[in-house]
Amino acid sequence: MKEAQGKKRRMFRWMGEWIRNFRLSLSLRISLNYLRFFLINGFLFFILIGLLYLREELKPFYNEAEHMIVLLEMGEEPFQKYVEEKVPEKMMVQVKAGGEVINLYTAKDTQFEQYTYFFDSIHLRKNGESWTVLICEKQELEYHAEEGKIFFYYDVSEGFGKMVAFIKNATLVYLFLMLFIVIESRGENKKIFEPISEMTETARTLTVANLHSERLPVKGTQKELRELTQVFNEMLDRLENSYESQKQFVSNASHELRTPIAVIQGYVRMLARWGAEDPEILKEAIDSIGEESKAMQELVEKLLFLSRHDRKTLKVQKEWFSMGEVVEDMVRETRMVTTGREIKVRLIQNVAVYGDDQLLKQAIRVFIDNAIKYSREGDTITIGCENRGGNCILTVEDTGIGMRKEDVNHMFERFYRSDDIRGKIEGHGLGLSIARLIVLAHAGTIKIRTQYTVGTSFTITIPRQRMAPKKKSKQDV
Repeated sequence: MKEAQGKKRRMFRWMGEWIRNFRLSLSLRISLNYLRFFLINGFLFFILIGLLYLREELKPFYNEAEHMIVLLEMGEEPFQKYVEEKVPEKMMVQVKAGGEVINLYTAKDTQFEQYTYFFDSIHLRKNGESWTVLICEKQELEYHAEEGKIFFYYDVSEGFGKMVAFIKNATLVYLFLMLFIVIESRGENKKIFEPISEMTETARTLTVANLHSERLPVKGTQKELRELTQVFNEMLDRLENSYESQKQFVSNASHELRTPIAVIQGYVRMLARWGAEDPEILKEAIDSIGEESKAMQELVEKLLFLSRHDRKTLKVQKEWFSMGEVVEDMVRETRMVTTGREIKVRLIQNVAVYGDDQLLKQAIRVFIDNAIKYSREGDTITIGCENRGGNCILTVEDTGIGMRKEDVNHMFERFYRSDDIRGKIEGHGLGLSIARLIVLAHAGTIKIRTQYTVGTSFTITIPRQRMAPKKKSKQDV
């Protein structure tokens, strides 16, 4: 007994899960929506047809009733004379006045208690296979100097039967047409949703190996699906570009790390052979390993910075500070550590900037280091900081080797280095890309003017932050 109950519970549980997980196809659901639309509208349409048909059937009765009311207002004799001569068919007339019901005219014997009433206006009675249908209309009437009501009963059984027969035949035709349209629409829906099926298959077969070749055909699709197809293809293009960029990034990072690692390994092997006995070799190896380790550390820090930016985890801690003071400190530091270059100051003004002072200092250091790196002995480096309408304008100019036009177009790309300087000037090609990201994080812009063998000028604009919190005064602090 318990086993049978357990099997029954498991069966009901399985059926419940199956029903919850059951999903109809999109084209079938649209076809079912068509079916529901046709059923509801067909039902309302046939009701409207029936009401219009009954209205036409009742028009002669309404005219007859109006004439009878006029005769009753003249007196009962004109009314009785009229009905005796005219003998209206399919009508019954009653008057209710003074708590009494009077049958003024009856075309046939009618027992109203045998009828089923709907809304007090429709009276139905089944006679074998047929139905008798009476429509009741009532109006106010003064009868024998008393206020009362007159009731007209119209027998519309014949017209009602014709109407029901017509609606039955029309419904069969309508259902046939409806099913035909639904079946045809389902086939058309499948054609419409072919791009979605292709999109599903493309997404299912998409791998790194075929990311560059898998695209959906745009031609021949409907307008809305064409836009969806284009968006899907654009998404694949972005994925391909992102993958290629990441692939190139890893390749470049590996290439940049390969050289210092090879140098360190070479000195380690040299130390293993002769370093312990030769103090000069030992000192040279230690100095070189230290320099290469420092270069590797700088490269790793830059890679970590770019990685945090790409993963949207780079923290920018903004607050009010004086950019003029920061630039003055950097000019002082640059003069202390730089030899063979003339460091000039154009103009340094105190500009209140709302931003991350450490990140902006890192960006400015990149432009100054580049100016030192790509200038020659005796060249001039000019640094400035100006306040123009609340905007901070930073300039770093040099009279160095300058850049070619084709280099300017790629200078902010990661690991990009010109063929003229590759292997001649140290660097990884990441500094300018990092500086650009920092400036963009502060809604800033970078303008470049350069001429090959003449020099380069960087103009960095940090706009005034109108929505930033107000700068605290000394009293607030």
